[in-house]
Amino acid sequence: MNYTDFKVAKDVKLKLYKSILKPRMIEEKMLILLRQGKVSKWFSGIGQEAISVGVTTALNNDEYILPMHRNLGVFTTREIPLYRLFTQWQGKASGFTQGRDRSFHFGTQEFKIVGMISHLGPQLGVADGIALAHKLKNEKKVTAVFTGEGATSEGDFHEALNVASVWSLPVLFCVENNGYGLSTPTNEQFKCENIADKGVGYGMESHIIDGNNILEVYFKVAHLVRDMRINPRPVLLEFKTFRMRGHEEASGTKYVPQELLDTWAEKDPLENYTQYLLGESILSDESIAKYKADIQSEIDEHLKIAFAEEAIIPDQSKELSEVYQKFDLKEVEPSKFVTKIRLVDAISEGLRQSMKKFDNLVIMGQDVAEYGGVFKITDGFVNDFGKERVRNTPICESAIVSAAMGLSINGMKAVMEMQFADFASSGFNPIVNYLAKSFYRWGENADVVIRMPCGGGVSAGPFHSQTNEAWFTKTPGLKVVYPAFPYDAKGLLATSIEDPNPVLFFEHKGLYRSFYQEVPVDYYTLPLGKACLLKQGDQITIVTYGAGVHWALETLEKNTEIRADLLDLRTLQPLDVKAIYDSVKRTGKLIILQEDSLFGGIASDISAMVMENCFEYLDGPIKRVGSLETPIPFNTKLEEQYLAKSRFESDLKELMAY
Repeated sequence: MNYTDFKVAKDVKLKLYKSILKPRMIEEKMLILLRQGKVSKWFSGIGQEAISVGVTTALNNDEYILPMHRNLGVFTTREIPLYRLFTQWQGKASGFTQGRDRSFHFGTQEFKIVGMISHLGPQLGVADGIALAHKLKNEKKVTAVFTGEGATSEGDFHEALNVASVWSLPVLFCVENNGYGLSTPTNEQFKCENIADKGVGYGMESHIIDGNNILEVYFKVAHLVRDMRINPRPVLLEFKTFRMRGHEEASGTKYVPQELLDTWAEKDPLENYTQYLLGESILSDESIAKYKADIQSEIDEHLKIAFAEEAIIPDQSKELSEVYQKFDLKEVEPSKFVTKIRLVDAISEGLRQSMKKFDNLVIMGQDVAEYGGVFKITDGFVNDFGKERVRNTPICESAIVSAAMGLSINGMKAVMEMQFADFASSGFNPIVNYLAKSFYRWGENADVVIRMPCGGGVSAGPFHSQTNEAWFTKTPGLKVVYPAFPYDAKGLLATSIEDPNPVLFFEHKGLYRSFYQEVPVDYYTLPLGKACLLKQGDQITIVTYGAGVHWALETLEKNTEIRADLLDLRTLQPLDVKAIYDSVKRTGKLIILQEDSLFGGIASDISAMVMENCFEYLDGPIKRVGSLETPIPFNTKLEEQYLAKSRFESDLKELMAY
């Protein structure tokens, strides 16, 4: 292994030695504790430490790193107190996730580390967002993100590289090619000779580095990041290395040929570097013994602290209260100056005023810049706010959701427009697994609003007409807003953008331009989780939202003899449960109307909740009305048959007559 080609100062060489020795000694101790049942799981990075240590040392401490399972050296090189790591792995309260997640599935703003999730790919897009925030704030910083060769097969990898290249983001994509994705060798993962070759297709600078040579890793990365800070651009690095132990310890290594293990054992990054430093008289047997004794003492001391900490005592109220970041809305009252505008205009106006209020707010989406979005909601925004803050994106919903999360991590706000709510399926993973869970897991909010043009009645067919709110109301950590009127849409959008939690903001396409309403001219907010009682009666309660509100109003206008409470939910998460219960207790009957197909929708949960909590007040069965259990069709007559609107009046009268 050649170390002499890399000109590195003596004190740095010694620092690198101590930094690579420490994670190796911790790992060796963890493997013992694993066999003793004192640690539940372990993903070994033995043989790969040079990459983590070399990259982290080359970066500044205020630059973000997004590591993976086998990057213990990132955490130790950033000098995280070991007892915090040990308690994290033991699932104790002093750990970074307070027992809510394991191993390296955590982040820490204090040390500028953002840990992985098991789905691997989204963190690459998150790195894009962090780097974008640096670029927008004119901060000359680099973001480094790690992944394995197996995850380069994921779509998120390709999306993230493409976005970083198109936007010239200073992201260092570090691929640790260790030969196997669990048990699958690289020749069953991809056909190209080198992963670095994949960068060429994205117009990206790429390099292959010996991942077991710590001086090569440090020297080349340090040189690159110095230049990337001045000339922002993404760089793909493929580190050739090997995993000396199983994917995790339970996997073993029986699937690996012994000669391959023997070959790579001779390339051990710690052993070879030690021999080199001894030959250079930078180390001696005595100094090695002292460094090992110091590290062992630190490990023992911090393990003692970790073992002494009491096990977590579950507290249900604490768990429930920490799914969302606390948000105390400072309500801005609507002004008396109003104008008659449509829903589409109200959303555009609310978005524009939020852009003026928050200079750290970025809008992203397909065709949202000069074109103004397919519904023209951001028309003219580029002229007012510039292309840096109003950003056209490639067609890659997953990477852009992840990038929005990265913007939030780095202190900005993001509004992403899904061109149609249907396309959220392409970004589903980072929405429900990254945005939704980050605050509960490690206290990091996702200051992201995803706008969701949705709904039927416009003959747009199965891929442009879904109203898929139930996909997200099921997921703790997300908020879901669904206004039916221009006034509500503007105020609720403003609040959603102020709220530091992730919000799915549904906008019904059929309501965009169908009617006008008086809306205050100036900026104002409306609280989330407050339903609106549009009509009051004593015979029956109608609970609905979105287009269903207008269907119910039309039905009541035709049937003036029906005295109904008409409750517009406005937000589905948080849900105004009290308003529903109060109304049902007054009227004794409940019908719930939703545009979504019936099974597994909002109506089902509301029905169950009322049955459990208001049964004694009911004078009849609860009725749910939803659309047919089919995809939404294109043909106008078929769509009319599909939609719940066609059945609501008869079902309402049937329940009234019960």
